[in-house]
Amino acid sequence: MVITDAGLLKGRDPVEACRRAAAGGASMIQVRLKDAPPGEIVALARALVGALGVPVIVNDRVDIALAAGAAGAHLGQEDPPLDRLRPHVPPGFLLGVPLGADGFGRLAQLAPAGTPVIGIGGVTAANAPALVRAGAAGVAVIGAVWGARDPAAATRELRAAIA
Repeated sequence: MVITDAGLLKGRDPVEACRRAAAGGASMIQVRLKDAPPGEIVALARALVGALGVPVIVNDRVDIALAAGAAGAHLGQEDPPLDRLRPHVPPGFLLGVPLGADGFGRLAQLAPAGTPVIGIGGVTAANAPALVRAGAAGVAVIGAVWGARDPAAATRELRAAIA
């Protein structure tokens, strides 16, 4: 999973940048625009849903994810809890929650069969293999891709590291 970040995209077109990340092997994109107005977030999410062949999720905003036709949403510490939201979203709608490094391995072991557990938070090609060994189905990244000169090459490097 590659996460958008306006500051790290440095003026690049986010749809084109995410196309390149997907071409490099990203299997999911998360729309994360912390300070953007809702209209801007939904517009980008809709554009990405229409442009990409990989699932798109929205950070912190289940309402925007639903409005944009996204595959799901990532819930932060300040968002409503998973158990309150689950009954109000369609079947198959993805809801991710942050746990921190301490809880990751335990969750990976406790997750029901078929439930993907994704490692997130400071993930690089160097530390991604350890997350996979702990049970991660994949990783979510921001700086490792958007801070690179070549996002497609950075994504390929991450994929190779977790293969």
